[in-house]
Amino acid sequence: MTTISVIVGSTRQGRFSEKPAQWILQHLQKRDGIEARLLDLRDYPMPFFDEALTPAMPGRAPYKNEVVQRWTAEIAASDGFVFVTPEYNYGPSAVLKNAIDWVYPEWNRKAAAFVSYGGAMGTRSLQQLRETMIELQIAPVRSSVHIPAATLWAHYQGGDVDKGLAELGKPANVMIDDLLWWTTTLKAARKLNT
Repeated sequence: MTTISVIVGSTRQGRFSEKPAQWILQHLQKRDGIEARLLDLRDYPMPFFDEALTPAMPGRAPYKNEVVQRWTAEIAASDGFVFVTPEYNYGPSAVLKNAIDWVYPEWNRKAAAFVSYGGAMGTRSLQQLRETMIELQIAPVRSSVHIPAATLWAHYQGGDVDKGLAELGKPANVMIDDLLWWTTTLKAARKLNT
């Protein structure tokens, strides 16, 4: 069984992110051999990273914060990721970047895909996240889903978000195909190196 975690990258009140996160989770759940689960950052209220040693430091003792320990365990148990991310001022949300920064070896040699929204349909936040993924030794897949502004505004105006998301089914399936190919390949390679 391959475990794919969908990470909800916003915690704000009235957020939009949980709708596309549930939508892409449902797409993943239709695939055979996949355990798809949701990791909502609201359930992991971590402090801003302020430790003396970075997560990448070899031989570093585990962090003592219980929420960070739970979050790290969830990342370790995942084979691949779909980040559902807003764009805030040309980048991802601070809460998402902070959650990423608390972990290092547990991210390594896995794959990630992205569903984005916001300014320029979130493309600029993805550009930054792709670079972050490479630093964490995560393979970011090329295919992604960019949610048009009309669907985002429908959320804030009480309109039909599901209709707008349904129109993105084809790019979602292409992205999932790519993610699963990379996830399967990297999982096999990790087993060879253990």
